[in-house]
Amino acid sequence: MSDTHAQTVAFVREGMIAQQEPPVKDSGPIKWVRENLFPTWLNAIMTVIALYVIWYVLSGILPWAVAPTWHATSLSQCREILDGLGQSTDQACWGVIRDRWNQLLFGFYPQEYYWRPVVALVVLLAGLAPVLFGTFPRWFLGFSLASPFLIFMLLWGGPIWLPLMVALGFVLGVVAFRAADKVNPIAGVVAAILVPVLFWLFLAGPIAAALSDVLPIGLNSVTSKQFGGFLLSIVIGVSAIVLSLPLGIMLALGRASDLFIVTKLSVGFIEIIRGVPLIVWLFTASLLLNYFLPPGTNFDLTLRVIIMVTLFSSAYIAEVVRGGLAAVPKGQYEGADSMGLSYWQSMQLIVLPQALKISIPGIVNTFIGLFKDTTLVVFIGLLDPLGLTNSIRASTDWNGIYWELYVFIGLMFFIACFSMGRYSLHLEKKLQRENR
Repeated sequence: MSDTHAQTVAFVREGMIAQQEPPVKDSGPIKWVRENLFPTWLNAIMTVIALYVIWYVLSGILPWAVAPTWHATSLSQCREILDGLGQSTDQACWGVIRDRWNQLLFGFYPQEYYWRPVVALVVLLAGLAPVLFGTFPRWFLGFSLASPFLIFMLLWGGPIWLPLMVALGFVLGVVAFRAADKVNPIAGVVAAILVPVLFWLFLAGPIAAALSDVLPIGLNSVTSKQFGGFLLSIVIGVSAIVLSLPLGIMLALGRASDLFIVTKLSVGFIEIIRGVPLIVWLFTASLLLNYFLPPGTNFDLTLRVIIMVTLFSSAYIAEVVRGGLAAVPKGQYEGADSMGLSYWQSMQLIVLPQALKISIPGIVNTFIGLFKDTTLVVFIGLLDPLGLTNSIRASTDWNGIYWELYVFIGLMFFIACFSMGRYSLHLEKKLQRENR
């Protein structure tokens, strides 16, 4: 049998060939370039045009941006340095960033208290971590609830009793809700709103003042006029983002409700707020809001701006969440009803998690727009980073500086907005359960 096989087959391999590398054109950078840049003739032409545009832009920007002027202390010194090196004096003067970085970040906040905004930022990140990532122990949520009051005490200073009275108002609201909810659910919601509001209006101030006289514990006060730069933008933006999300969800549920008065009030609020430009609401916070407060009331301008920006953002968040509620299949509502869940239980356990997952891109888009809109506060006298550029240019050292400041401010805003966008993608992937 073997002799017959040897006579009919020309060659039989008796050993294995060693493993070899794939051809050069089918692996490594050459393969990546062929597949991503030059897969077809049309894509090859578009790639060449794109490379030319990139080279044209960079050839104009890089010679201006790459300048050894980081240690200059004035615009005239920048020009002396460039002239001494035989380079054009039209290049960037980055010494302004090194000289005024503290003003761009902290505004006119007292320099000896710079540690307080830094610690407040650490507290903010630690407080948001359990909410954003969900891998922290449950007891850490208590720190998240206390973090807004800690941040307020660190930034504004003063006696600790006023923030404690504000926190006590929330505790009283929860107690009132649980007590009244046993009688009637609507009475529970009304009590949860009225009790803390009445406490803050009539009792919180006198009690805090009396406790401050007896036991004056706290930090040195810093007024809102000393806030500025990115500190002001972060305070307004983060506060409005954190507060507008729950308010927007409540407005969306109110607009989708079957209760006539609740629906009409929610619709009226949303349409009025989003039908007026933000700049008008900022002027309202700056000029008109004091007319509606009791005589002699000195309500902080920054807090007024935070309230108006929060209301403005909540109207847009409400419409985004309403879109998510409409996208939830009707069977999910019917399934919740068939399980005997109450309205709040079905919303909390079944409907809202799905609606919020659908609404993530729209919500993050609204937050990014809100953070960028904080620059509008310059029109009511608050010095955000753009407002501080005028103050910096008013000095004789830096008169004539423009693009360097705008590039730095734009870069800082890009980092903040890009971080929010990346977190949105992370959250979408984390909640993507259809293919599991």
